[in-house]
Amino acid sequence: MKGVFIASVTALAISASMAQAADPAVVYDQAGKFDKSFNEGVYNGVKKYTSESGVQVREFEPKNEAQVEQGLRRLAKRGYSPIVAVGFNMSSAVEKVAKDFPEIHFSIIDSVIDLPNVQSIVFKEHEGSFLVGALAAMASKTDAVGFVGGMDIPLIRKFGCGYEQGVKYVTSGATVLQNMTGSTGAAFNDPTKGSELAKSQFSKGADVVFAAAGGTGIGVYQAAKDEGKLAIGVDSNQNHLQPGTMLTSMVKRVDLAAYDTYKSSADGSWKSGVKVLGLAEGGVDWALDDNNAGLITADMKAKVQDIRSKIVSGEIQVHDYMSDNTCNY
Repeated sequence: MKGVFIASVTALAISASMAQAADPAVVYDQAGKFDKSFNEGVYNGVKKYTSESGVQVREFEPKNEAQVEQGLRRLAKRGYSPIVAVGFNMSSAVEKVAKDFPEIHFSIIDSVIDLPNVQSIVFKEHEGSFLVGALAAMASKTDAVGFVGGMDIPLIRKFGCGYEQGVKYVTSGATVLQNMTGSTGAAFNDPTKGSELAKSQFSKGADVVFAAAGGTGIGVYQAAKDEGKLAIGVDSNQNHLQPGTMLTSMVKRVDLAAYDTYKSSADGSWKSGVKVLGLAEGGVDWALDDNNAGLITADMKAKVQDIRSKIVSGEIQVHDYMSDNTCNY
């Protein structure tokens, strides 16, 4: 019996050691990790963590919706933890798998799941969108700007609403044209449709268009270049995609979200619950670099930084579309 007890204790010790040494993983959405936008931002966080820690993050890129749950389940069975799930459309799959594997930690970006082993990371996209909307209004010569969203869901409407508020904060009488690409996840990976929508908005007088549409935005940026107009990127800093055309990018620090998830897990500070990242937390912002420096005047920079400070201090309150699914301000 003594031998059995010692063996059991040893097995438990080995099990605990394995749990502590669990390798991290990530499941990208169907657009893939090189979408030049949302997923690639997460990938940049993965790369940074691996570079600093030497720990390889197991990556999975599902080709269809069914593979999302399959991939999450396979990773959980093999003991990977934490597992970062990229995007709101993984909510159902994460909830199912997390319930079946309570000892595995999951972090989901852009969704809230109330389970003791799930960390929900959400952003104040409306705050960052307000900033690029203000810049769009400053840069516009026609007082008409556009917005091309991806899938027509409250999260993407949140970008559009914040953007419109920023535009009208600077130019109250400005026109803001808004179109959504579609009603399914495919709306985030349709550059052809993005180009068509942008060209339609340009034909109606818009001279700056903000795309919050993942890979679809690539078509928007190309259309802007072809038409001699300006575009605004999203999620990752996309200024380098069309230098001279990209006015700025609304940077959403999903790279930081992924990196912090792995780092906090490694040092034992990972916590379940909801984590909200806005301007004050460094979770969203606007991008200025060598690729767009020639488009941002000193006056524009000063004005947008003043607006940024006022949002952080609370002097400017940016309405969150997802609080009541309206854009009242």
